[in-house]
This record gives sequence, structure tokens and C-alpha cells, in this order.
Amino acid sequence: MTSVTTRQGEVRGFTTGTGIQVFLGIPYAAPPVGPDRFRPPRPAEPWTGPRDATRYGPTAPQKSTEDGPLGELGSPPVIPGDDYLNLNVWTPDPAGRAPVMVFVHGGSFTSGSGALSTYDGTRFARDGVVLVTINYRLGADGFLWFGEGAPNLGLLDQVAALTWVRDNIGGFGGDPGQVTVFGESAGAMSVCSLLAMPAANGLFHRAIAQSGAGHSTISPATARLVGTRLAAVLGVEPTREAIAGVPMEKLLAAQSQIAEEVVASQSPRRWGEVARNLMPFEPVVDGEVLPAAPVDRLQAGVNPQVDLLIGTNSEEARLFLVPTGAAAKIKNLVVHAAALRYRLPPLRGVRTYRAHRPEATPGDLLAAIMTDWYYWIPALRLAEARPGTHVYECAWRSPAFGHRLGACHAIELPFVFDRLDDPAVRALLGDHPPQPLADAMHRAWVGFATTGDPGWPAYAADHRVVMRFDTDSATTVDDRAAERVLWDGRR
Repeated sequence: MTSVTTRQGEVRGFTTGTGIQVFLGIPYAAPPVGPDRFRPPRPAEPWTGPRDATRYGPTAPQKSTEDGPLGELGSPPVIPGDDYLNLNVWTPDPAGRAPVMVFVHGGSFTSGSGALSTYDGTRFARDGVVLVTINYRLGADGFLWFGEGAPNLGLLDQVAALTWVRDNIGGFGGDPGQVTVFGESAGAMSVCSLLAMPAANGLFHRAIAQSGAGHSTISPATARLVGTRLAAVLGVEPTREAIAGVPMEKLLAAQSQIAEEVVASQSPRRWGEVARNLMPFEPVVDGEVLPAAPVDRLQAGVNPQVDLLIGTNSEEARLFLVPTGAAAKIKNLVVHAAALRYRLPPLRGVRTYRAHRPEATPGDLLAAIMTDWYYWIPALRLAEARPGTHVYECAWRSPAFGHRLGACHAIELPFVFDRLDDPAVRALLGDHPPQPLADAMHRAWVGFATTGDPGWPAYAADHRVVMRFDTDSATTVDDRAAERVLWDGRR
């Protein structure tokens, strides 16, 4: 057993066989239940005596995805309990002064947790980094807003976790003056939101956004559309107070129904920006907590001192089209309709994408266009706006689903965390993922967190250098220029 004293009290973790010290389930804020539900997070109450920190704590309420179309690729653990605003720490030496990395999980702002085995921080600690993973409020509890009370509670939870890190991480051997916040998918969108939030100023010094950028937000009007529909499904008044009185299982079921309705209709009149983003619960541009869309704030020069590493996977959308069977059913008409909806020139745009993929099926083309609209182009927009930003692309293609899954969404995570030996990633990566790729990506993330340099030149509008991670990794320079320029003025 090993112990550290925090501002709230002593926590006792454990030491692994390799000497890494681990502390799990540490509360960074009070349970967001009862009178604290739908309110900004407040500090956890102090405790007396040592607190057990050898097991993951509760996770934010969410619906299990085991029975869904992506269930065979793994489902985040769901651990019941109210005290779910907690975090986990892996450290090489509590007496040290190591750089700190804080990971924000993804999951469309409705699922996920820091307890996923893929996010185990042992290999980061092995390489001299204190690694922290966090939970935060999800779905309606984190992002429902009718225009009254505090908005963006899920983001405010993340700020509270970073504040805890600033105040306590020194006791775990971390340097509070050298903190990197990084996240994937909704976690990456959170990272970009944190960069744009006044409340997060000074809490971190570097940022990594994996498969998410600064475009995924909604307006207050759209938040009200979503909230009003949620209340109608639940049969209650459209207020937070009324929704707080609904049993959690019923609320989670209603959230899932709303998500299905969005995908089925995709009507801007009914859903506002959600019709394009397809996430009913996401950060709201409320004017104070989040003063403007992150992309606009960052293009205006907010927080230029924070180093940024951003990137995507080559075929992100295949995760959503291949396991569900949708990719095989796509017709050319659907591809052209999608191009039009994304404001891409439907004829010239589809021809350009097809020219680079002469053997592509309509499903392949749709996946490529969706990937670029939702992930790749937003990442480039931030890189263009922030001098010194480093850009990556993960191009390794998974053999899963008969080699059709490709370089899909989330494929980079086991490589970044160097967790290829985790049985949970086998369905995603196959039986023999390349360890050299994990070595390269993990080393780049550690290097960036330590020095601000991941190992390749920064991106610039006149010299578009990107590190392409694959079995053989190398830098490229604007290798898909013809497709990139199609999106000028359209994203």
C-alpha cells in the first residue's frame, strides 16, 4: 500500500509489480446529486482517516452499449454510485516532479469513463509522466440547458478536475506547472472547449485533441429544442427541476430515443445544429462559460501560449458505417446527398474523392467525405489558425471486420496508451497490431507533454506538414490537396 495526502484527506493506493503507484477513484468534487444536481461542481467534502483508492470509483450514469451495433468492439464499464466525479492517477514516483497528462474520455458526451482499461496509465508512468484520467457529467446531467442556471456542467466538471490537479498533483510527484490535457472524440472537443473557456485559463499548458476539434457546439436555441423534446418524451415540464424528478433509467432511455430521432430525421428546423453534428448533448455557446464557438475563439488568438497537437484517423467514419452494416447498403444517390448537406460541390466533390479511390464503393466514398467534414477539416482549420501547432494522422488499417474497419475512429487509442496487450482491444485491432506503431505514437505523446515537440515540424498554411502514423510512419506535405481545397469556405 502507498499513500498520499490531498487537500481533502489521505488516499491509499497500490504499487504494481513494475513499481508504478496507482490511486483510483479519488473524488475531485462532491457527488452531483440532490441539491447539487444541475449545479456547478463544488469541492469534495474532507474525510478522516485514509481513503481506499485501490478500485475505480463510480462512473457517470449512462446506458450500456454492450447490446448496440458497436458492442462487440467493447463497452465502457458502468459502475453504480453517486460519487462519480472522481479521477485516477498513475505515477512513477510521488517524490518526483514529472510532467502531468490529464485524459478526457470520449463517448459522444453521453457515455464513457476514465475507468476503461485502454486508458490505463501504467505505460505513461513507466516513461516518466504522471497520468490522470477523469469522469465528468454526461448527457442531460452534463449538457441540458434551457437558458437558466449554469450551462455546460460537464465542462465545468472538467475544469474542477484540472483545478484539483493544480492543487494536489504535486503530492503525487507531478509538476502543476507542466500539465497537458488531452482527449479523444468528445474528449478532444472538450479539450478545444477548455482552450476557449475563461474558467480554464492557466490550468494547463499543452493540449492534444484526437479526432475532435472546435466546431462541435450548439446554440442556446438548439439546446432548448433538444431539452423541450426530451421533456416531451418524458412527459414532464421542460425544466431541469422536472427532469431531475425522473428516474435515471427512464431519463437514459429517453436520451437514447432522442439520439435515434436525430439520426432518423436530421432536420435543421427540428434539431438546429444537432441535425449536422448528430449529438443531442454537447457544449452550448452560452456567452459566458463558453463565450463563443471554440474554433472562433481560437482563430481570434485565445490562449496562444498553450501548445497544441491535433489530428485524426484516416477513415474515422468507418467505425459508424461498417459494424452496423450501413456501409454495404449505401447507394450513389446517398453519397451525393451527403455531399450537398455538407456544402461540398456534389458533382465535382464526389468526382474528386472517387479519383483518389478508384475502387471505392459508395459506402467507402461516404465514409471518406464524412471523415473529412467532421474530423479532418476542422482539425486543419485550428492548425491553420494557431502557428506552431503540430498535426498528425493515424493511417494504420485494422484487419477487423474482414479488413473493412480500416483506420477508423478510436483506432489510435491503444497505440497512444501503449496498450496492445489489453484483451479488450483485440476486437478493434485484431490479433497482431504492430508494436512499433505503439512505440512511435506513445513516444510522440510523451515527448510533446515533456517538451512541446512531438518529433516533427509544425503545420503551417504554406508548409502543411503532417506526421502520418502507420506501420512505416513518415511525414507528408499536403498529400490530399485536391480534396482539402474543396472545403475552403465550407467548414
